[in-house]
Amino acid sequence: MTSTTPQWRVARVDRTQVLLLDCGATRVERAVPLKPGGLLERTVGEPTVPAVGDAVVLADERALLLPRRSELVRDTADRTSHTQVMAANLDLALIVEHLDPAPSLGRIERFVTLAWDSGATPAVVLTKADLHRDPSAVVAEVQRVAPAVEVRSVSAVTGEGLDDVRALLADDLTLVLVGPSGAGKSTLVNALAGAEVMATGERRSDGKGRHTTTHRRLLPLPLAGGTAWVIDTPGVRAVGLVAREDALERGFPDVVALTQECRFRDCQHDGEPGCAIEAAVADGTLDADRLASWRSHEREAARQRARMSGRLAQEIKAQGRQHARRVRDLKRVGKFRR
Repeated sequence: MTSTTPQWRVARVDRTQVLLLDCGATRVERAVPLKPGGLLERTVGEPTVPAVGDAVVLADERALLLPRRSELVRDTADRTSHTQVMAANLDLALIVEHLDPAPSLGRIERFVTLAWDSGATPAVVLTKADLHRDPSAVVAEVQRVAPAVEVRSVSAVTGEGLDDVRALLADDLTLVLVGPSGAGKSTLVNALAGAEVMATGERRSDGKGRHTTTHRRLLPLPLAGGTAWVIDTPGVRAVGLVAREDALERGFPDVVALTQECRFRDCQHDGEPGCAIEAAVADGTLDADRLASWRSHEREAARQRARMSGRLAQEIKAQGRQHARRVRDLKRVGKFRR
Protein backbone atom coordinates (compact mmCIF):
# COMPACT_ATOMS: atom_id res chain seq x y z
CA MET A 1 0.00 0.00 0.00
CA THR A 2 1.34 3.44 -0.96
CA SER A 3 1.25 6.24 1.60
CA THR A 4 1.08 9.82 0.34
CA THR A 5 0.74 11.43 3.77
CA PRO A 6 4.06 12.94 4.97
CA GLN A 7 3.67 11.56 8.48
CA TRP A 8 7.08 9.91 8.45
CA ARG A 9 10.13 11.91 9.53
CA VAL A 10 13.82 11.18 9.76
CA ALA A 11 14.50 10.48 13.44
CA ARG A 12 18.19 9.58 13.13
CA VAL A 13 20.84 9.42 10.42
CA ASP A 14 23.55 6.77 10.51
CA ARG A 15 26.29 6.04 8.01
CA THR A 16 24.38 3.49 5.95
CA GLN A 17 20.75 3.99 6.93
CA VAL A 18 18.17 6.36 8.34
CA LEU A 19 15.66 5.61 11.06
CA LEU A 20 12.19 6.88 10.19
CA LEU A 21 9.55 7.67 12.81
CA ASP A 22 5.83 7.55 12.15
CA CYS A 23 4.66 10.81 13.71
CA GLY A 24 1.05 9.68 13.56
CA ALA A 25 -0.72 7.63 16.20
CA THR A 26 1.43 4.49 15.94
CA ARG A 27 4.90 6.04 16.54
CA VAL A 28 6.50 3.01 14.90
CA GLU A 29 10.06 3.17 13.59
CA ARG A 30 11.42 1.90 10.30
CA ALA A 31 15.01 1.62 9.08
CA VAL A 32 15.69 2.53 5.45
CA PRO A 33 19.06 1.94 3.73
CA LEU A 34 20.86 4.88 2.16
CA LYS A 35 22.33 5.03 -1.32
CA PRO A 36 26.13 5.15 -1.78
CA GLY A 37 27.48 8.40 -0.39
CA GLY A 38 24.81 8.46 2.31
CA LEU A 39 22.15 9.79 -0.06
CA LEU A 40 18.37 9.45 -0.09
CA GLU A 41 16.05 10.10 -3.01
CA ARG A 42 13.86 13.21 -3.08
CA THR A 43 10.41 13.85 -4.53
CA VAL A 44 11.95 16.82 -6.37
CA GLY A 45 15.57 17.08 -7.45
CA GLU A 46 18.63 14.87 -7.16
CA PRO A 47 19.28 12.57 -4.16
CA THR A 48 20.75 14.35 -1.15
CA VAL A 49 22.10 13.72 2.34
CA PRO A 50 19.12 13.47 4.72
CA ALA A 51 18.91 15.40 7.97
CA VAL A 52 17.09 14.73 11.22
CA GLY A 53 13.65 16.31 10.97
CA ASP A 54 13.25 15.72 7.23
CA ALA A 55 9.72 14.80 6.16
CA VAL A 56 9.47 11.57 4.18
CA VAL A 57 6.80 9.97 2.04
CA LEU A 58 6.78 6.23 1.45
CA ALA A 59 5.87 5.25 -2.10
CA ASP A 60 6.15 1.73 -3.55
CA GLU A 61 8.54 0.66 -0.78
CA ARG A 62 10.75 3.69 -1.49
CA ALA A 63 11.45 6.51 0.96
CA LEU A 64 11.44 9.95 -0.67
CA LEU A 65 12.44 13.19 1.03
CA LEU A 66 9.96 16.02 0.76
CA PRO A 67 11.15 19.63 0.23
CA ARG A 68 12.37 21.28 3.44
CA ARG A 69 10.59 24.32 4.77
CA SER A 70 13.55 25.28 6.98
CA GLU A 71 17.03 23.98 7.84
CA LEU A 72 19.66 24.85 10.42
CA VAL A 73 23.01 24.98 8.62
CA ARG A 74 26.51 25.39 9.99
CA ASP A 75 29.84 25.77 8.25
CA THR A 76 32.27 22.86 8.40
CA ALA A 77 35.46 23.18 10.40
CA ASP A 78 37.70 23.16 7.32
CA ARG A 79 38.15 25.85 4.68
CA THR A 80 36.04 24.18 2.03
CA SER A 81 32.68 25.33 0.74
CA HIS A 82 30.90 22.40 2.38
CA THR A 83 28.20 22.99 4.97
CA GLN A 84 26.31 20.72 7.34
CA VAL A 85 22.55 20.63 7.89
CA MET A 86 22.10 20.13 11.62
CA ALA A 87 18.29 19.79 11.55
CA ALA A 88 15.39 20.31 9.14
CA ASN A 89 11.79 21.53 9.20
CA LEU A 90 12.14 23.58 12.38
CA ASP A 91 9.82 26.09 13.98
CA LEU A 92 11.84 27.00 17.07
CA ALA A 93 15.56 26.93 17.89
CA LEU A 94 16.25 26.84 21.63
CA ILE A 95 19.79 28.05 22.28
CA VAL A 96 20.67 26.49 25.61
CA GLU A 97 23.50 27.90 27.72
CA HIS A 98 24.37 27.34 31.37
CA LEU A 99 24.46 30.12 33.94
CA ASP A 100 27.19 28.26 35.81
CA PRO A 101 29.82 28.53 34.33
CA ALA A 102 29.02 31.85 32.67
CA PRO A 103 27.42 31.59 29.20
CA SER A 104 29.32 32.43 26.04
CA LEU A 105 27.79 35.59 24.57
CA GLY A 106 29.68 35.12 21.30
CA ARG A 107 28.31 31.61 20.85
CA ILE A 108 24.79 32.86 21.57
CA GLU A 109 25.18 35.60 18.93
CA ARG A 110 26.26 33.02 16.37
CA PHE A 111 23.45 30.60 17.10
CA VAL A 112 20.89 33.42 16.99
CA THR A 113 22.13 34.41 13.52
CA LEU A 114 22.08 30.78 12.33
CA ALA A 115 18.55 30.34 13.71
CA TRP A 116 17.24 33.43 11.89
CA ASP A 117 18.93 32.18 8.73
CA SER A 118 17.28 28.76 9.09
CA GLY A 119 13.76 30.16 9.02
CA ALA A 120 13.11 29.12 12.63
CA THR A 121 12.48 31.49 15.53
CA PRO A 122 15.36 31.64 18.03
CA ALA A 123 14.98 31.73 21.80
CA VAL A 124 17.66 31.57 24.50
CA VAL A 125 17.29 29.40 27.60
CA LEU A 126 19.77 29.89 30.44
CA THR A 127 19.82 26.78 32.62
CA LYS A 128 20.92 26.08 36.22
CA ALA A 129 19.35 29.25 37.59
CA ASP A 130 19.45 27.68 41.05
CA LEU A 131 23.27 27.85 40.95
CA HIS A 132 23.43 31.59 40.18
CA ARG A 133 22.79 34.38 42.65
CA ASP A 134 21.38 36.84 40.09
CA PRO A 135 20.04 35.15 36.93
CA SER A 136 18.11 38.29 35.90
CA ALA A 137 21.38 40.20 35.49
CA VAL A 138 22.68 37.58 33.05
CA VAL A 139 19.35 37.55 31.20
CA ALA A 140 19.71 41.31 30.68
CA GLU A 141 23.28 40.84 29.44
CA VAL A 142 22.21 38.14 26.97
CA GLN A 143 19.26 40.25 25.84
CA ARG A 144 21.74 42.94 24.86
CA VAL A 145 23.45 40.63 22.35
CA ALA A 146 20.19 38.95 21.30
CA PRO A 147 17.68 41.77 20.81
CA ALA A 148 14.16 40.81 19.70
CA VAL A 149 14.78 37.28 21.02
CA GLU A 150 13.02 35.65 23.99
CA VAL A 151 15.53 35.00 26.80
CA ARG A 152 14.54 32.86 29.79
CA SER A 153 16.38 31.53 32.84
CA VAL A 154 15.27 28.15 34.19
CA SER A 155 16.06 25.62 36.87
CA ALA A 156 15.18 21.98 36.34
CA VAL A 157 15.75 21.47 40.07
CA THR A 158 13.29 24.06 41.38
CA GLY A 159 11.06 24.35 38.31
CA GLU A 160 11.74 28.09 38.05
CA GLY A 161 11.06 29.44 34.55
CA LEU A 162 9.85 26.14 33.04
CA ASP A 163 6.33 27.47 32.45
CA ASP A 164 7.83 30.41 30.52
CA VAL A 165 9.61 27.96 28.21
CA ARG A 166 6.52 25.76 27.86
CA ALA A 167 4.63 28.86 26.71
CA LEU A 168 6.89 28.90 23.63
CA LEU A 169 5.79 25.40 22.63
CA ALA A 170 2.67 24.17 20.86
CA ASP A 171 1.18 20.99 19.43
CA ASP A 172 3.04 19.70 16.34
CA LEU A 173 5.77 22.32 16.71
CA THR A 174 9.34 21.17 15.99
CA LEU A 175 12.16 22.58 18.08
CA VAL A 176 15.87 21.96 18.08
CA LEU A 177 18.13 22.34 21.10
CA VAL A 178 21.65 23.60 20.45
CA GLY A 179 24.42 24.51 22.86
CA PRO A 180 27.56 23.19 24.56
CA SER A 181 27.89 19.93 26.44
CA GLY A 182 26.85 20.35 30.04
CA ALA A 183 24.31 23.06 29.31
CA GLY A 184 21.53 20.74 30.46
CA LYS A 185 19.68 20.24 27.17
CA SER A 186 18.53 16.71 28.00
CA THR A 187 17.63 17.67 31.55
CA LEU A 188 15.59 20.60 30.20
CA VAL A 189 13.64 18.34 27.84
CA ASN A 190 12.86 15.91 30.67
CA ALA A 191 11.72 18.75 32.90
CA LEU A 192 9.46 20.15 30.17
CA ALA A 193 8.00 16.70 29.51
CA GLY A 194 7.63 15.83 33.17
CA ALA A 195 9.12 12.42 32.36
CA GLU A 196 12.43 10.77 31.51
CA VAL A 197 12.40 10.99 27.72
CA MET A 198 16.14 11.61 27.29
CA ALA A 199 19.25 10.29 29.01
CA THR A 200 21.22 12.79 31.08
CA GLY A 201 24.90 12.91 31.97
CA GLU A 202 26.79 13.72 35.12
CA ARG A 203 28.69 16.93 35.51
CA ARG A 204 32.48 16.76 35.34
CA SER A 205 34.63 17.94 38.20
CA ASP A 206 35.71 21.03 36.21
CA GLY A 207 32.10 22.21 35.91
CA LYS A 208 31.77 21.18 32.27
CA GLY A 209 29.35 18.56 31.07
CA ARG A 210 29.96 15.19 29.50
CA HIS A 211 28.64 14.41 26.03
CA THR A 212 25.29 12.72 26.64
CA THR A 213 23.87 13.05 23.13
CA THR A 214 26.15 11.51 20.47
CA HIS A 215 23.67 11.58 17.57
CA ARG A 216 20.99 14.03 16.53
CA ARG A 217 17.65 12.44 17.30
CA LEU A 218 14.00 13.40 16.79
CA LEU A 219 11.78 12.57 19.77
CA PRO A 220 8.18 13.29 20.78
CA LEU A 221 7.80 15.84 23.58
CA PRO A 222 4.48 15.37 25.43
CA LEU A 223 2.62 18.60 26.18
CA ALA A 224 -0.59 19.33 28.05
CA GLY A 225 -2.25 20.18 24.73
CA GLY A 226 -0.64 17.67 22.40
CA THR A 227 2.86 16.72 21.25
CA ALA A 228 5.81 18.79 20.12
CA TRP A 229 8.82 17.29 18.34
CA VAL A 230 12.28 17.92 19.74
CA ILE A 231 15.64 17.43 18.06
CA ASP A 232 18.51 17.16 20.50
CA THR A 233 22.02 17.75 19.18
CA PRO A 234 25.48 16.82 20.49
CA GLY A 235 27.23 19.59 22.39
CA VAL A 236 28.68 22.27 20.14
CA ARG A 237 31.26 24.81 21.32
CA ALA A 238 32.53 26.19 17.99
CA VAL A 239 29.97 27.35 15.44
CA GLY A 240 30.91 27.91 11.80
CA LEU A 241 28.72 30.69 10.43
CA VAL A 242 26.62 30.39 7.29
CA ALA A 243 24.15 33.25 6.93
CA ARG A 244 22.38 35.47 4.44
CA GLU A 245 22.29 39.24 4.76
CA ASP A 246 18.75 39.24 6.12
CA ALA A 247 19.77 36.84 8.90
CA LEU A 248 22.62 39.15 9.91
CA GLU A 249 20.19 42.04 9.95
CA ARG A 250 17.82 40.16 12.25
CA GLY A 251 20.69 39.04 14.46
CA PHE A 252 22.14 42.55 14.75
CA PRO A 253 19.16 44.93 14.37
CA ASP A 254 20.76 47.47 16.70
CA VAL A 255 23.89 47.77 14.56
CA VAL A 256 22.01 47.68 11.25
CA ALA A 257 19.69 50.48 12.41
CA LEU A 258 22.73 52.68 13.11
CA THR A 259 24.13 52.08 9.61
CA GLN A 260 21.05 53.83 8.22
CA GLU A 261 22.00 56.98 10.15
CA CYS A 262 25.51 57.32 8.71
CA ARG A 263 26.11 60.43 6.58
CA PHE A 264 27.33 58.40 3.61
CA ARG A 265 25.47 55.41 2.19
CA ASP A 266 28.73 53.54 1.49
CA CYS A 267 30.19 54.29 4.92
CA GLN A 268 32.71 51.63 5.97
CA HIS A 269 32.48 52.68 9.66
CA ASP A 270 36.23 53.14 9.82
CA GLY A 271 37.01 56.81 10.30
CA GLU A 272 34.52 58.31 7.83
CA PRO A 273 32.94 61.62 8.91
CA GLY A 274 29.37 61.37 10.16
CA CYS A 275 29.59 57.65 10.99
CA ALA A 276 26.69 56.89 13.33
CA ILE A 277 28.19 53.57 14.43
CA GLU A 278 31.48 55.06 15.58
CA ALA A 279 29.56 57.85 17.32
CA ALA A 280 27.44 55.27 19.16
CA VAL A 281 30.55 53.41 20.31
CA ALA A 282 32.13 56.66 21.46
CA ASP A 283 29.15 57.70 23.58
CA GLY A 284 28.55 54.20 24.94
CA THR A 285 25.25 53.60 23.12
CA LEU A 286 26.79 50.65 21.24
CA ASP A 287 29.19 48.25 22.90
CA ALA A 288 32.52 47.92 21.06
CA ASP A 289 32.40 44.12 21.44
CA ARG A 290 28.99 44.07 19.78
CA LEU A 291 30.36 45.99 16.81
CA ALA A 292 33.36 43.64 16.62
CA SER A 293 31.01 40.63 16.55
CA TRP A 294 28.94 42.15 13.74
CA ARG A 295 32.06 42.79 11.66
CA SER A 296 33.35 39.28 12.33
CA HIS A 297 30.01 37.70 11.36
CA GLU A 298 29.85 39.75 8.15
CA ARG A 299 33.38 38.74 7.12
CA GLU A 300 32.83 35.06 7.91
CA ALA A 301 29.47 34.88 6.13
CA ALA A 302 30.95 36.69 3.11
CA ARG A 303 33.86 34.22 2.95
CA GLN A 304 31.49 31.26 3.05
CA ARG A 305 29.29 32.79 0.33
CA ALA A 306 32.38 33.30 -1.82
CA ARG A 307 33.44 29.67 -1.28
CA MET A 308 29.94 28.48 -2.17
CA SER A 309 29.94 30.62 -5.33
CA GLY A 310 33.30 29.17 -6.34
CA ARG A 311 32.07 25.63 -5.76
CA LEU A 312 28.91 26.32 -7.81
CA ALA A 313 31.01 27.69 -10.68
CA GLN A 314 33.19 24.58 -10.61
CA GLU A 315 30.12 22.31 -10.66
CA ILE A 316 28.67 24.21 -13.64
CA LYS A 317 31.97 23.87 -15.50
CA ALA A 318 32.11 20.16 -14.70
CA GLN A 319 28.55 19.70 -15.97
CA GLY A 320 29.46 21.58 -19.15
CA ARG A 321 32.48 19.34 -19.75
CA GLN A 322 30.37 16.24 -19.12
CA HIS A 323 27.72 17.45 -21.57
CA ALA A 324 30.40 18.19 -24.19
CA ARG A 325 31.78 14.66 -23.83
CA ARG A 326 28.30 13.18 -24.30
CA VAL A 327 27.78 15.27 -27.45
CA ARG A 328 31.15 14.13 -28.86
CA ASP A 329 30.29 10.51 -28.12
CA LEU A 330 26.90 10.84 -29.84
CA LYS A 331 28.48 12.50 -32.86
CA ARG A 332 30.97 9.68 -33.07
CA VAL A 333 28.18 7.10 -33.38
CA GLY A 334 26.03 9.34 -35.57
CA LYS A 335 23.15 9.81 -33.09
CA PHE A 336 23.51 13.51 -32.34
CA ARG A 337 20.70 15.75 -33.62
CA ARG A 338 20.43 19.49 -33.07
